[in-house]
Amino acid sequence: MTTSEPRPAGGIPRGLARTGPVLFSYGFRPFFLGGGIWAVVAMALWVAALSGAGAPGGAYGASFWHMHEMLFGFGPAVVSGFLMTAVPNWTGRMPLAGRPLMALAAFWLAGRVLFTWPVAGVGAGVAIEAVFLPVMAAVFLTEIVAGRKWRDLKVVGAVALLAAANLWFHAAVLGGGDPRMAARAAVAAYIVLIVIVGGRITPSFTRNWLNRQGIKPLPVPYNGYDTLTACVSAAVLALWTVAPETALTGGGGAAAAGLNLIRLWRWRGWRTAAEPLVLALHGGYLMVALGFAAIGLAGFGWLSTAGAVHVLTVGAIGGEMLAVMTRATRGHTGRALTASPLTVASYLALIVAALSRPAAEFGAHDMLVAVSGGAWMLAFGLFVLEHGPWLIARRRDLRGS
Repeated sequence: MTTSEPRPAGGIPRGLARTGPVLFSYGFRPFFLGGGIWAVVAMALWVAALSGAGAPGGAYGASFWHMHEMLFGFGPAVVSGFLMTAVPNWTGRMPLAGRPLMALAAFWLAGRVLFTWPVAGVGAGVAIEAVFLPVMAAVFLTEIVAGRKWRDLKVVGAVALLAAANLWFHAAVLGGGDPRMAARAAVAAYIVLIVIVGGRITPSFTRNWLNRQGIKPLPVPYNGYDTLTACVSAAVLALWTVAPETALTGGGGAAAAGLNLIRLWRWRGWRTAAEPLVLALHGGYLMVALGFAAIGLAGFGWLSTAGAVHVLTVGAIGGEMLAVMTRATRGHTGRALTASPLTVASYLALIVAALSRPAAEFGAHDMLVAVSGGAWMLAFGLFVLEHGPWLIARRRDLRGS
């Protein structure tokens, strides 16, 4: 299907007027679809590998491949889709679309295929896939500098940190070392993005919904407390990256958990219980706070570092990404901003995944890992099933519906 989508009056167009596939009319379309599909496929390959069926990544090693593809395959697709949609709204510049977007999406896909099935050799697969994140960081830097939105450069910094962590991860694996510190650096970059961007959109969407419902009080506006929370969170994540099992990290994790819980309470999320599309954003951020609590427990030796990592990756990163993908897809394709039963089911499935994977550290490991993997695939499979057709179709005009 092709499109020549009209430009709505005011603001940045949601899909630029151009010929070509609708899928490449706006950044969220190919990357949300690709990220959703890859979340299912990559997890299915990993579950199969655990049962002895297949070895994704070849000589790279299936375990390291799994770690890599969750952090540097699935995650960057969702982050790219979101930022390629959000940055134009921040800067007032036109979104990237058409052939340049098609090339970026093809580059991401080539990395996934050639790294997972390294027919040209592991080195070639690594070399191709490792370029994507630096390119995306350069794209966002160019747009933010051109739009003179200097305060948004911290987002570029987080993407650049992801790119550096990816190179670090590859260097560690190919050099016969341990890539777990690089993996923690990547997790830290994602959580910083959630603290920054989630701290921007969650209270904003909550305020809009509460205003429409005539519900008071509204979320507390951004102030010094939010800045303090973000700074403490970033510092604790940096400490956790290099020294996850120390009392200092444990104390820092507890402090960051408390600060983020209070921040979440200030947003009045419980008042949005009637609309899961908004409530899910609060649920994802709650997992950030719980992730810091898990960092604290691991620091004092009461939880494994792997357990803390999975609270952050499956719960916070996965939960926030699914919440953002569902809302942004609905909003930018002209659907009503309300969660369907299928969307709610995807949220519930992710909650099961988020709870069962850390619980596997305490017993029934193989069974709970399988439950978590299955629930993860269900959550993102439902996203693709419901939202995938909208991502490849022309934007719907609600005024005519």
